Amino acid sequence: MARFEIHGGKPLSGEIRVSGAKNAALKFLAAALLTEEEVRLRNVPEIEDIKRMVEIIRELGVQVDHPEPHQYNIRAASLKTSVLSRELAPKIRPSMLLIGPLLVRTGSATLPHPGGCAIGRRPTDLFVHGFRKLGATVEEGVDERIFRAGTLRGGRFVFPTPSVTATEALMIMAVRTSGRTELVNVAMEPEIPALAEFLNSCGAKITGGGTPIIIIEGVDRIRGGEISIMPDRIEAGSFAALAAATKSDLWIRGCNPKHLEVPLLMLEKIGVKFEVASDSIHVMPSDDLEAMNITTHEYPGFPTDLQAPFTVLLTQAKGVALVHETIFEGRLFYIEHLNKMGAKIVLSDQHRAVVEGPTPLRGSTLESPDIRAGLALVIAALAAKGKSTINNVYQIDRGYERIEERLRAISADIRRIE
Repeated sequence: MARFEIHGGKPLSGEIRVSGAKNAALKFLAAALLTEEEVRLRNVPEIEDIKRMVEIIRELGVQVDHPEPHQYNIRAASLKTSVLSRELAPKIRPSMLLIGPLLVRTGSATLPHPGGCAIGRRPTDLFVHGFRKLGATVEEGVDERIFRAGTLRGGRFVFPTPSVTATEALMIMAVRTSGRTELVNVAMEPEIPALAEFLNSCGAKITGGGTPIIIIEGVDRIRGGEISIMPDRIEAGSFAALAAATKSDLWIRGCNPKHLEVPLLMLEKIGVKFEVASDSIHVMPSDDLEAMNITTHEYPGFPTDLQAPFTVLLTQAKGVALVHETIFEGRLFYIEHLNKMGAKIVLSDQHRAVVEGPTPLRGSTLESPDIRAGLALVIAALAAKGKSTINNVYQIDRGYERIEERLRAISADIRRIE
């Protein structure tokens, strides 16, 4: 399995461009199955999770063309099966998003239990309750669930807590479910109004995307369409943390700073110098960083996906900070890797860590545990003196396109060893 070798301890410089958003592109691939017509996606990141999703929908009988990098043309004119791959579907959690299109197109769907990152409990019962509310029946098996359309109809579903993927899954299904659907206490991440806007351009009737209540009037037909995937706000925020932790002068291009207002506020409070333009962030070398508590929260709060990169940054700030992870209880287990590098972090419980800084980091041999923590370890290795080896970089490849090549372009000493 591939690994990264990194020699850190020096500032970076130059420009790095943000890729298309992984968390948007996966949802558009699923939504493309709502129509028999062609859907064209642009600015799609070339990452492993996208490749797995494409493999899954191809096995369903969907025609997927990839004429050039970052471009996919999807045509689901006919679906030869409604059984998702037992080998591939469990590897990525967004395979849940395919249930709705399969139900409205074929009347049934069989889903092996989904996988994804090991970052704590991510129960699928919320999806099951939502699909049932819209009229589906669900048969529970030992290692799979069988969904049947029955009489699909609009309904009112209240989320006990906001869930991004469950919100999108019910949106996609409700678009072609007869009647009116009301989704209450939904997630409001930028990817959700982007999905609503695209579906509306294809004939859907969705209002309220980006607010706590989404209303959907079901339609009989969805047309094909075309969209350019929005920039990845998590990648942009991670690059900002990278620049700050390594005291680098870095331009982050092709992003949308409006999607990062709380993380940018935290950077300001920590003492990081930066400037914001309409589609870029310029981070400048900053000394005398000050510790600041961080609490993750659903959008527009501080993203859980940026918690690990910012925790690395806090190891270089003066004082004591509390990192409170409120979304996933398994997301702080990478802390042991940072302590191995010389950080002083006490894991109080599965939701809280106390970071004392600044501490010089030293190179070490590490194992990438998941997508976001994997990139955080890359950031730590670039901030550390000496050589670091990061194993299991497939986890990083799942979410970040050619990351070592892009980092080398801004003077990072990193190489991939196959």
